[in-house]
Amino acid sequence: MGTKLNFILMVLIISIGLSACFKNEEYPPEPIISNAVFSFIGDSAQLAFDFTDGDRDIGLLPNDTLAPFNPDSYYHYNLHIDYFEKDDVEGWIPGTDIEGEPVVFQYRIQPIEVKGKAKGIKGTIEVIMINYKNTFSSESDTIQYTIKLIDKALNESNSLDSPVVIS
Repeated sequence: MGTKLNFILMVLIISIGLSACFKNEEYPPEPIISNAVFSFIGDSAQLAFDFTDGDRDIGLLPNDTLAPFNPDSYYHYNLHIDYFEKDDVEGWIPGTDIEGEPVVFQYRIQPIEVKGKAKGIKGTIEVIMINYKNTFSSESDTIQYTIKLIDKALNESNSLDSPVVIS
């Protein structure tokens, strides 16, 4: 999170729900994400999406901090959520923080425990976003997120856009 998210509070990953994820289904080795859902929870919000991963290596342990997972690396976080605002003239533009840097919500998803001999996993990842938009921006009345998930082998998922959020 660091300096790029001065106006954003800590985010809590509340759940990784795995539904029927240990069947003998085969998936590609890179994560595939789909079905993004955004919902308001009081003053906060929840962003959820489904995933599959063929080599079952979603997640980083807290002590996974050596290269390429060192704190200064892009791969220190395995979930990246880019924040966009709709400008009435320019269309979708990256939302920026107080310093003018693009806002990226970054998280470390914990490893997903896999039991059995399943060849792949699937489930839903839900993230609670305490400050989900830039309240200092006049363009933050219409926002959207682009989500990317990275597995431990550094396979990157497809990019997934959330639904448009109007507040």
